[in-house]
Amino acid sequence: MTPDNPQTSRPLMVIGWHECISLPELGLNDFAVKVDTGAKTTALHAVDIETFTKDKKTWVRFCSPEIDDAPSRICEFPIFAKRDITNTSGLPETRIVIRTPMVLAGRRWKIDISLTDRGSMRFPLILGRRALRDHNIAVHAGKSYLVSDRPTFEGTQQ
Repeated sequence: MTPDNPQTSRPLMVIGWHECISLPELGLNDFAVKVDTGAKTTALHAVDIETFTKDKKTWVRFCSPEIDDAPSRICEFPIFAKRDITNTSGLPETRIVIRTPMVLAGRRWKIDISLTDRGSMRFPLILGRRALRDHNIAVHAGKSYLVSDRPTFEGTQQ
């Protein structure tokens, strides 16, 4: 089996509604996220989002969030999709979606991440249910950091 394929033989992993994940291709390691099963798609704080053509394909360039000691950096990814997503205010918006590996509790698989300005939010990333689906993961709504260490500082906003 490959890391991109669901591995239903894995034991059930119960995670909290806050956990730490890594997005290695973005240079973001062990940062706090909010797990939101009410959100279909994972959303990452990104600014200066722009599209460009590379190798006859459409790519996106954006600035990643500054998290703890990891400075903001310019990231470039091929555009995986564009999706209409309902934002936190309940309004639909079309967002660019990238696909990149995520690491949670030692498990690694690719997830879809929509890019949006979450600068006013406590957490730079909400982890939606599509990212967890088919990976034998359950969310304990009353607990945090069941599979990761609680960070000394949660989120990027004070």
